[in-house]
Amino acid sequence: MNVPWPVELADGDIALRPIRLRDQRLWREVNRRNRDWLRPWEATVPPPAPGGPLTQRPTYRQMVRHLRGEAHAGRMLPFVIEYRGRLVGQVTVAGITWGSMCSGHIGYWVDQAVAGRGVMPTAVALAVDHCFRSVGLHRIEVCIRPENVPSRRVVEKLGFREEGLRPRYLHIDGDWRDHLVYALTAEEVPEGMVARWHRLRPGTARK
Repeated sequence: MNVPWPVELADGDIALRPIRLRDQRLWREVNRRNRDWLRPWEATVPPPAPGGPLTQRPTYRQMVRHLRGEAHAGRMLPFVIEYRGRLVGQVTVAGITWGSMCSGHIGYWVDQAVAGRGVMPTAVALAVDHCFRSVGLHRIEVCIRPENVPSRRVVEKLGFREEGLRPRYLHIDGDWRDHLVYALTAEEVPEGMVARWHRLRPGTARK
């Protein structure tokens, strides 16, 4: 299946675009400022089995090259989020599967300095619309630690369904953590996710 890539998406002050090698300085600066805020929710690599090989965290350049390769292979859509032209986070559609499933899952993070301004719900809405309308996926999942209330609010605002708990689902912050599963199918948002978000969000001004 030919997945459109690269692609840029925008709604008001918020834009999604492919991550680039030249984003390294800004990406590192945002991550450094948000280290303590993001650490409880970031995926980690479990320790190796006795005698097994050690797994090193990839460099930024290795990460970007891997994401690019996965994008061109049609398995992933790795975006950075820009708010008023400034890099403020990432949203990634990963695990893209075709055949009888036609699904993917979304992960995201955002700079604490812009949290609460509608940046993350808009970014997720843009990604979902692209997946359903341009890529041709049928189902999108988001898996979130139960303790991550701000992240859960993002998908709840957008109308994702909570489907249940996956015990010890991902290695996060040094241990295997339970995750709640939220999901949505294309039939549930015939008007489009961005349109739904503008209809449901408080107020009328884009922030």
